[in-house]
Amino acid sequence: MLGDARDRLGRLAVRGARAIARLWRRSLHFRVVVITVLLGAMVALALGSYMYQRIASGLVDRATRITEQEGLQQRDSTQRAFNNAPNTDLASLRSLADQIAGSIGSKVGDQNARIVITRAPDNSFQSLGTISTLPGDESIVPASLQKAVQRDTEHVQIQIASMQVDGRDTPAVVVGSRIVIPNAGAYDYYLISPMSAESQMLAVVKTSFALGGLVLVLLLAGIAYVVTRMVVTPVRAAAHVSERLTAGALNERMQVSGEDDLARLATSFNAMADSLQRQIRQLEDLSQLQQRFTSDVSHELRTPLTTIRMAVDMLHASRADFAAPVARSAELLSRELDRFEVLLTDLLEISRFDAGASTVSAEPVDLRDIVSRVVEASTPLADSHGVKLRVHARKPAVAPMDARRIERIVRNLVANAIEHAEGKPVDITVAANSTAAAVAVRDYGVGLRPGEAAQVFNRFWRADPARARTTGGTGLGLSISLEDARLHDGWLQAWGEPGKGACFRLTLPVRPGIPIRRSPVTLSPDDSEIGGAMPGGNSLTIGTRAALPTLQGPPRKAD
Repeated sequence: MLGDARDRLGRLAVRGARAIARLWRRSLHFRVVVITVLLGAMVALALGSYMYQRIASGLVDRATRITEQEGLQQRDSTQRAFNNAPNTDLASLRSLADQIAGSIGSKVGDQNARIVITRAPDNSFQSLGTISTLPGDESIVPASLQKAVQRDTEHVQIQIASMQVDGRDTPAVVVGSRIVIPNAGAYDYYLISPMSAESQMLAVVKTSFALGGLVLVLLLAGIAYVVTRMVVTPVRAAAHVSERLTAGALNERMQVSGEDDLARLATSFNAMADSLQRQIRQLEDLSQLQQRFTSDVSHELRTPLTTIRMAVDMLHASRADFAAPVARSAELLSRELDRFEVLLTDLLEISRFDAGASTVSAEPVDLRDIVSRVVEASTPLADSHGVKLRVHARKPAVAPMDARRIERIVRNLVANAIEHAEGKPVDITVAANSTAAAVAVRDYGVGLRPGEAAQVFNRFWRADPARARTTGGTGLGLSISLEDARLHDGWLQAWGEPGKGACFRLTLPVRPGIPIRRSPVTLSPDDSEIGGAMPGGNSLTIGTRAALPTLQGPPRKAD
């Protein structure tokens, strides 16, 4: 039971510490108040300690001076009493000493002073014994003070000691000197004056300082809270408005009140928001015009393109009847028209992406089936390039996807690898884990140069425009693949090194709404990253996450 209680307390303490740490990180208001309280407490403690020490020193000095004067007076009075004693026998002297010890206390203010008279060590006369106001008072006299009196009998010696007053330890001033008793020799005379009043005064001062310091710290906390709130509230309002602007509420603005710095900040913020709103609307208008132009042009080209296709098909079918140059022209015309139709289709797809009109019809599909269809369709192209396609897919890799779009991505990646493999094999790997299913296409050809990864997925971009193009691509394949991957909340990643080949990897989540933790397929020879950059190569990740440091080599555009 006790162990369980300790465990619960420990867990509560850990949760409390985490909550405070989280509040410390997230709240400027909380940090300012806490820092102000801590600094105020430190200042109050330092100042209170300094003042307390000064007051205590002053009280001790005052008590010491008063006790020293009283000690001298009482010693002289005691010495005169012994010198004027009518009888100097031991019994009379002892009786006189007792009277002096019993009456001396009431003469030293209201401090309940005490007297101790002890025989000096070098006294050879018959001893009167130790005389004290109360039994045991001789134990209050420090041994160091006794030795000081013995060394210097001409001067008064003073030391602070501790004694019991009303059951409490109380500091006391002890004054020691030497007197000479007729027929009894030298005796050490000690006046003990407890500093009860000073101790009570210091207790009151300490309590006052503690309460004053606490009130001061609370007052500073309140002031810090109010002042910080005056500053933090507009900052929070600005953060809220900026979040609303980020969410698309471009009409949100901050309230402006007054003419101070915060008011100028709000005014400047609103002016910035107005400027951003105007520019965004201008960009939206331009984007809509561009999208409409692309869509309209693409659609308007359909009708003449159909007519041209019919004419070209007739020419291509009759090319055997033409002279050799004309037959060759018919073949070139047919091939370029095929390429133009593919380009037009890609432009229409890009315009749908830009307009936000693309949708995904997802259903569970095994990536192995898609890879099988793509490999089967790509085999003639691979044979013409002398490339061997090797598939590595041992276990199912099922994920919700739009099969048409994913097949288009894989087809682009495989065609891209064949084009740049330089006759070497191309490995296609399929795998899955608890959060993702992935397919990677790896070739061992020209690779990718550093600095080009950020451009690999750009529209119409090519690493080497002079390179021979045998597959007749449009330069939009990887751009469309990137958009398709984003529609699936997936990753499209690339790695490569010059002369060592390149690898493109598509990773898809196996459950909607659950982010990908790590791709199950290796991207590079040293795949020590989690979807990011690897040592020994260049890499680029593009998908639902921000692009990471990039890969490259003379990349390619999948067509």
